[in-house]
Amino acid sequence: MTTITTRTVEYPADGLTMIGHLALPAGVDRRPAVLLGPEGTGLSDVERRRADALAELGYVAMAFDLHGGRYLGDPEEMLARCMPLLADPDRMRGIGHAALDVLRTEPRTDPDRIAAVGYGTGGAIALELGRDGVNLRAIATVNGLITGRPGEAARIRCPVWAGVGSEDPIMAPAQRDAFTAEMQAAGVDWRLVVYGGALHAFHHPPVDHTVRPGVGYHPRHAQRAWRDVVALLAECLPVTD
Repeated sequence: MTTITTRTVEYPADGLTMIGHLALPAGVDRRPAVLLGPEGTGLSDVERRRADALAELGYVAMAFDLHGGRYLGDPEEMLARCMPLLADPDRMRGIGHAALDVLRTEPRTDPDRIAAVGYGTGGAIALELGRDGVNLRAIATVNGLITGRPGEAARIRCPVWAGVGSEDPIMAPAQRDAFTAEMQAAGVDWRLVVYGGALHAFHHPPVDHTVRPGVGYHPRHAQRAWRDVVALLAECLPVTD
């Protein structure tokens, strides 16, 4: 296994002190980088391990924070914070830009080779960075098929990959259709993968707290979605030794 180094990073965003997780590959050279966003519950060891796995593949990876160092295991508390956030593109962009600035200023990061990968709320933030015209090489969103303000998807300058469970009641067929119509109308290079039988947050291992109805882990599709994300990065943001 490739030796990696990790550290926490603190930075201001959304009126909070965010605490992100930065993972660096072996070596001292500049590398392509991935900004990694969590589900609405917030940054957890799941995202930290994903950032570490990306570092093992040769990427500088930063898993960003949503709630000022807190993990919102209570569904009602999570919804109370995330629903207003998801309805406010400028707030989402602010959170995304703050994390992206930290990633860009890391000396190991090649600032011209960055992708954004996000899950749920983190995926919505990744898309909003694209709609804001940020120079990204790829965007991947799982369970975060959120449409933006009219016309702004035309600012997306990279391929967009999206994944969703076929039985996800939160990202229902009408939501998927609206998202794909937005991407198509904007001329985006987009792909949507629907994972048969999977619920919302199908990629996330089981948790020890109450979850919303329609949420559930699907181990086989979780592995497939991760492989699909890695394949997108290999295509759009290859690591060269």
